[in-house]
Amino acid sequence: MGTLRVTQAAALLALVAMAGAAFGNGLTPTQQLGKSIFFDNNLSINTNQSCAACHAPEVGWTGPDSALNAGGSVYEGSIAGRFGNRKPPSSAYATTSPILHYIVEKKAALFIGGNFWDGRATGEKLGNPAADQAQGPFLNPLEQALPDAACVVHRVCAAAYPVTFETVYPGACGIAFPASTYATCAAGGSVPLDDADRDKVNAAYNDIAYAIAAYEASPESNAFTSKYDAYLAGTAQLTKLEKQGLNLFKSKGKCAACHVLEPGPNGEAPLFTDFTFDNLGIPRNPANPFYLQAAFNPDGYDWVDMGLGGFLSSRPDYADFAADNYGKHKVPTLRNVDRRPDPAFVKAFGHNGYFKSLEQIVHFYSTRDTKPACPDDPATPMADESMFTPVDVAMAQGCWPQPEVMVNVNTSELGKLNLTPAQEAAIVAFMKTLSDGYVP
Repeated sequence: MGTLRVTQAAALLALVAMAGAAFGNGLTPTQQLGKSIFFDNNLSINTNQSCAACHAPEVGWTGPDSALNAGGSVYEGSIAGRFGNRKPPSSAYATTSPILHYIVEKKAALFIGGNFWDGRATGEKLGNPAADQAQGPFLNPLEQALPDAACVVHRVCAAAYPVTFETVYPGACGIAFPASTYATCAAGGSVPLDDADRDKVNAAYNDIAYAIAAYEASPESNAFTSKYDAYLAGTAQLTKLEKQGLNLFKSKGKCAACHVLEPGPNGEAPLFTDFTFDNLGIPRNPANPFYLQAAFNPDGYDWVDMGLGGFLSSRPDYADFAADNYGKHKVPTLRNVDRRPDPAFVKAFGHNGYFKSLEQIVHFYSTRDTKPACPDDPATPMADESMFTPVDVAMAQGCWPQPEVMVNVNTSELGKLNLTPAQEAAIVAFMKTLSDGYVP
């Protein structure tokens, strides 16, 4: 055996030995790398925020701050005082979403797939919406806020992860970074690179996204270990109330019309989403801090979240479909919808976190069109948050505020379901069986 082959064999054996030590969690080397990146606070401009800051496993891979969820539900970025505009969606099961596309249904375009609430992580760039999505927050000035993809690559290449970037992607770090790169990035500057090294950075940044998506597709994220999964496998029984909720979920509640609970074509576990988009008629969240982000939201309280339609309007090939999709947001999976570290922990629901409990949002689905409108008027210029009605006030007054976006509201599958309080409670009980980590 030649010297080169001996060296290669030794390197392979070393990698296998390391993998055996590092991957008692069952992750592949690529998934382990993605996990390290996902939880790395250093990949933000102030080294204080990782992906997990908004997508924490103990709360179903979404926002882990109970106090924030109880209010604006939008998370602060690496730079103090900067907030995004929507509640963090769950990163679990996001890898199951197809590339954004549309089909013609009832003579209209029905968009399916993509990631983010508005579908803008289409998957067209990297062939995987979860990978496209993974590249966004690092460079978003309202999130991790690094100024240049080269900053992300430089920090990943320098990191002492259990599995290094170079181990999984040999040669990816062969970039002539200036000695001042770390300081340049910390100061918010772009890294000066020649064209060849910039191409290498772009390729490495794609690899970082693929590694994150690999971890998000791993059994740690897409676990399929809920009580409902055990029920389907015949190893657990639903209570009488949970079974009643399941039946209502499929029938009078119309939940399964979008949150599909049938197995996949090859027997895959149900994903509780059809990956489409809907305007549910959700009101504005009066505590959303994005209204106060003057540098990024010059409209202030007049800002309206147009959702999928807003994204489509930015694409010449999709702009003709924008008006029919204003106000629509991604149908989220209901897996882990009630996962929380303790019963008192507040989770927020809806793209803007308007609702603070499953009971509230199920009641909204049932009664949106049967209760009177609360005395707020979105057509009036908004002076401050007092123009909005918070959910606790709406519940106490027996009213619902008007939808943030008045057009394209789904009136065929929700709004007047005529569910009794007991039936609403049963649906909530069933949804609580969808949290991963169930132990019989």
